[in-house]
Amino acid sequence: MSTDTRLGRVRTELRSLLLLATPIIIAQLAHTAMGFVDTLMAGRVSPQDLAAVALGNSIWVPVFLLMTGVLLATTPKVAQLFGAGEEPSIGPLVRQALWLALAVGGSAATLLWNAEFILRHMNVEPALVTPAMGYLRAVACGFPAVALFHVLRCFSDGLGHTRPTMVLGIIGLMLNIPANYIFIYGKFGLPAMGGVGCGWATALVMGFMLIGMLVWVKWAPYYRASGLFAHFEWPQWAVIRRLLAIGVPIGVAVFAESSIFAVIALLIGGLGATVVAGHQIALNFSSMVFMIPYSLAMASTVRVGQALGRGQPREARFAAGVSMGAALGYACLSASLMLLLREQIAQIYTPDKAVIAVAATLIVYSALFQFSDAIQVTAAGALRGYQDTRITMLLTLFAYWGIGLPVGYALGLSDWLGEPSGPSGLWQGLVVGLTCAAVMLAIRLARSARRRIRHAA
Repeated sequence: MSTDTRLGRVRTELRSLLLLATPIIIAQLAHTAMGFVDTLMAGRVSPQDLAAVALGNSIWVPVFLLMTGVLLATTPKVAQLFGAGEEPSIGPLVRQALWLALAVGGSAATLLWNAEFILRHMNVEPALVTPAMGYLRAVACGFPAVALFHVLRCFSDGLGHTRPTMVLGIIGLMLNIPANYIFIYGKFGLPAMGGVGCGWATALVMGFMLIGMLVWVKWAPYYRASGLFAHFEWPQWAVIRRLLAIGVPIGVAVFAESSIFAVIALLIGGLGATVVAGHQIALNFSSMVFMIPYSLAMASTVRVGQALGRGQPREARFAAGVSMGAALGYACLSASLMLLLREQIAQIYTPDKAVIAVAATLIVYSALFQFSDAIQVTAAGALRGYQDTRITMLLTLFAYWGIGLPVGYALGLSDWLGEPSGPSGLWQGLVVGLTCAAVMLAIRLARSARRRIRHAA
């Protein structure tokens, strides 16, 4: 194959990837921006409100990612059926995924409602426990709705229609800002709730997004061939079990990464509101930056899944490689900007100089793991397209919990390797864990791709 032909293939695949990924990127940024708005508006009330929201986020965000990770099994299943031209089989699958969403969403909400023991077990300052629990219980009310929304989103993404999620994400963000204002400061006769009000605003937006997605899927013509609303079906355990076989490893893998950040927030909860707030700023901004490679990974799942459904494993491997290259190119840009503008970034969130100093230090470590984060997330997304999730889960658990967290604890909170360095040492452990994950998942992806090509030969 000539160089021009190869470059042409890359450009064509990159264009297809970005057409699919751009609405996902905008939707994910809008979703993460809601957390940014919560952090910003709570921080303007008091450091205590900001710390309460930070602690609440450290619990509900990992639970949310575990829940949505389990439901992500819908995307590769739908993508492969669509690629194979079996659209009438998609509706029955998604109906079972909606039943699964009800069960998983209700269970997650119950866990959040009773999460006080986690805060007390981690020796969080007593003054922060009550507002953090108020925030968590408010968010929990929206979890069943957001679980159902997520299945409909995966259904739409798997068909290659990512625009609905983008539009609803933008509208949800626009709704979140005035809702925060009303609940935080007590407008229209409501009591002023401070940081707890952010939780009620988030739950309100979750409900709105479900209603919006239901209307879109019901009336848009490109969903009709799937027959999602053709008739009612009770839960079918055989189908749900197949979804769980793929989804649970995805959820555990996503949770393994996100919970590392949560555990760090809880471990430093006893170091005072300033350190917790600085960590939250660095984490929130890092999460916003991460949404672009994460969105590329979600698009990679669809591209790989549809190619495999068409019986084209070489095209699937090529799509995975282009997505990883695109993510690495973005990592070069994001890492450079974070190193150059770390203090200015922190100043967006708070005027407190002590908090700015902590946040700016931690943003440096975030810049360092941009490259490994880009590789590991896009490799994991492509592996979901292959429906290769169990080994991915084990590798991820080992990298984050077997390597990253112990190294971070040793550097940050113990004297095993010298004077403990606090949050900086914990974030250094993140760099190590993400790097190990990137290497192992890239190797696993290469092996899965080769195996699929051999089987097709």
